[in-house]
Amino acid sequence: MKTITTSLAADEAVEKLIAAIAEVELRLVAHINGQANAAKLGKTVPADQILEVFRPDFAIRVWGACKPAGHDIPLRIHVYEDGDTTKVACRLPTTVFEPFGSAELDAIGAELDPLFDKILAAVPEA
Repeated sequence: MKTITTSLAADEAVEKLIAAIAEVELRLVAHINGQANAAKLGKTVPADQILEVFRPDFAIRVWGACKPAGHDIPLRIHVYEDGDTTKVACRLPTTVFEPFGSAELDAIGAELDPLFDKILAAVPEA
């Protein structure tokens, strides 16, 4: 797990991550905003957001390499408040795909890791 502590507020970090996802030509598949969902129930919780990231051509390759690995895509970036700090956490693609023992998946992960590194680099470390 790669985890970054940043001085940015969670919403600011999410904005930077979403822009970086577009810059590396991946897609934001879903944005799950935990605190916004809790607010709909009248509850206040610390920031907790998930960005699901992938792209259809990569998904097709993953399915072809190892159908059960489809369970682990899209890949996720977790943005959350931890006390007075914001953290951004992500399991890099090679780590996600490693348990499947597939050389094809390993190659896809190696192709995706630098893209996720660029996405995460959009958030300055504290």
